[in-house]
Amino acid sequence: MPKTVSRKALFTVALLCAWAAFWFPTYAAQPRAAARAPGAETRAAGLLAGRELGTTPLLDDLRELCDGIGGRPTGSQACERAVDWAVGRFRAAGVNSVWTEPYTIPGSWAGGHDQAECLAPVEFPVRVAAAPSTAPTPGGHALEAPLVNAGDGSREAFARLGDRARGSIVLVLSPEMKTEADLFAEYTRDAPLLAAAQRAGVAALLVQSTQPHLLLYRHPMGLGGEILPLPTAIVAREHAARLARLADHDEVRLRLDLPSRVGGPFEARNVVAEIRGREKPEEIVLIGAHLDSWDLGTGAEDDGVNAALVIDVARSFQALGLVPRRTVRFVLFTGEEQGMLGSAAYVLRHAAEISHHVVMIAFDTGSGRITGFYLNGREGLRRPVDQALAAVAGLEATDDTLEAIDGTDNFDFLISGVPNLVGRQEWAPYLPNYHAESDVYDVVNGRQARTNAALAAVLVWGMAERPEPPASHQTRAEVEKLLRDTKLDEQMKGLGQWDDWVAGKRGVSK
Repeated sequence: MPKTVSRKALFTVALLCAWAAFWFPTYAAQPRAAARAPGAETRAAGLLAGRELGTTPLLDDLRELCDGIGGRPTGSQACERAVDWAVGRFRAAGVNSVWTEPYTIPGSWAGGHDQAECLAPVEFPVRVAAAPSTAPTPGGHALEAPLVNAGDGSREAFARLGDRARGSIVLVLSPEMKTEADLFAEYTRDAPLLAAAQRAGVAALLVQSTQPHLLLYRHPMGLGGEILPLPTAIVAREHAARLARLADHDEVRLRLDLPSRVGGPFEARNVVAEIRGREKPEEIVLIGAHLDSWDLGTGAEDDGVNAALVIDVARSFQALGLVPRRTVRFVLFTGEEQGMLGSAAYVLRHAAEISHHVVMIAFDTGSGRITGFYLNGREGLRRPVDQALAAVAGLEATDDTLEAIDGTDNFDFLISGVPNLVGRQEWAPYLPNYHAESDVYDVVNGRQARTNAALAAVLVWGMAERPEPPASHQTRAEVEKLLRDTKLDEQMKGLGQWDDWVAGKRGVSK
């Protein structure tokens, strides 16, 4: 659970709100002059934080997005409605420069009404959810086949099954997910698991849910938009355990129906809004989150709350009349759940100006408390982050780490040499509801979401106002050294991204 808020943090919140109430009427009256006045940078940071900690439409926006639109897989009508909704919210916030950017995803996938039933040695329904980017059961019909237990799904486990795996529905067991390391391990297992299953000639895969209490979630088996040929589903943890026990002592037969809809290439859209800088408009500070989500829940923690945060930060800049030194670009990416395809497309589309992006800041772990930032191998970012957040030091977001992460929309900026930051957040309530039926508005920590928005707004302002860029761009050689030093290369290989980067298909660093 999130840590208790300290007295120091609570005092800071109260002080910032009082500060905003005192300064806002005067500051808003002459925003452009105030932006240049001595001490204006610190005063503006306090005003931004105070406004975000007060009453803003952030949670109303989140409720509209989650309850009014719902789950938003890229390529769905719901995602298209969310894109149009986000454009409208930016414009309603007073941002004049708002547009969408199209890009192509190689394959479409949509889940259907997934069903499974144990037929023998005892009959009972089995809760399943098809894995995105995997094929439906053959011919659009239910598949009936023996079920065999492949244990952890390793190559050795399949070898022990021998010919029993061929033509069978194979069950793979998973440890319960308790930490972020468990989450990353679930993804890095996928490629060797699929390879072993295909060599064995299995008819379909059932992968045990890592979440307890019959909770189902969408777990994409591939990241890249291509459709994988093997029908695969997540099966409720307790049902998987029962099937495994039965299979260890008897012959089990299962009916599985995964009527997923797959198709060819389609066009998706990112949402971009911009406040042009007053002195260095060619230099860009980018704050981003992803607008898409999976469809069992309504995408509140992943990543609706942070999409609403990005909109609210833009709203605060406009409400306070702040015109930053550099251009601030607010981007809501789609295609993130298919493998950060929207942010990859953004980088390629803006390749000519990517060197003008002085920093990219991403938020993608729900409404948990921001304790600091992932510096993604860039030690030189530590001091600029500390300086930017000095105005809200009482909120205690100082636990920065050099660790580099893969799996969210900073990735293509990182491999393109752009200085990049990702909010380092406590993992509850994000992790227990990851891609799950339970990822709904009710689980969001609203008070903490406001505090996170305050930190985000102050950080963006600080990066946009500092006299010099926070860090230099890296060359391709420097990026490669960073990848190896941080062992991010190992994650990229596990997720199937390394070869594309080596071949120059991903990233634009020179």
